[in-house]
Amino acid sequence: MSSFLVRPCLRAATTTTTTTTTLGQHQLRTLTTTTRLTYHQPRVPSSSIPIPNVSGRVPLPDSVSTSASGENFKIEIPSYPYGPRRIYHQSNTGLYGSALIRFGNNVSKRNEIKTRRKWRPNVQQKRLWSKSLGVFVRTRVTTRVLRTIDKVGGLDEYLLGHKAARVKELGPWGWMLRWRIMQTPEVRERFAKEREALGLSPREEDEKSLEEQLREFQAAGIRFEADQVPKSKGQLKEEADRLIKSETEEFGLGQEEDLFMKEEAKPKMA
Repeated sequence: MSSFLVRPCLRAATTTTTTTTTLGQHQLRTLTTTTRLTYHQPRVPSSSIPIPNVSGRVPLPDSVSTSASGENFKIEIPSYPYGPRRIYHQSNTGLYGSALIRFGNNVSKRNEIKTRRKWRPNVQQKRLWSKSLGVFVRTRVTTRVLRTIDKVGGLDEYLLGHKAARVKELGPWGWMLRWRIMQTPEVRERFAKEREALGLSPREEDEKSLEEQLREFQAAGIRFEADQVPKSKGQLKEEADRLIKSETEEFGLGQEEDLFMKEEAKPKMA
């Protein structure tokens, strides 16, 4: 299972470029261009994990020097199960729900002449309050999704919906916001209480560090080469999936034909 690697944004402030056009000794025009910041999300108080951005860039934490390479700081986000949307790519950058561009005709009343036209979703740029994060999250959102957020009781309740239809509506951007909200202590405590109410044991797999998981692999007789040791939990999971797949192909699991209650071939009539 792959993961999103969110890279840091090393720009500390906007960059202003001034261009002056001269003709002989006369100055004609002065143009000033200000480069927009690629990260627009606020800092989460009392947390070092930033809110992911649609562009895939996040600011460096205070513990990392700005002179360090951008590859040294990455956030691993589980991959979206439905993948990026292949139709209406703009919906990958906001909370669009199931909205798409609709096509139809304008029909004149007199001559019934049809003219092709299209209807775009009503998309707004909003700052939505997240109760678990304690900040306003900037995002694109359609008016239909806004009504759904108000109905379910807020942004957090909308993102944490457990039904498959809700997860499919979130899209890649909503999936990243869902992951960030699930890292907060409030949501973790809420899930722990739900597991306890259902009689399930507390989850301990997610709390194990990478070193503990590597030791469990070594105890099971699986060893990695010096240059192939996984450096993250995502890489370790991908390696485990690859080993399971190779063993399945080696022993031919799932390839035997089920002969139980198989209908016998009828003899052909002469």
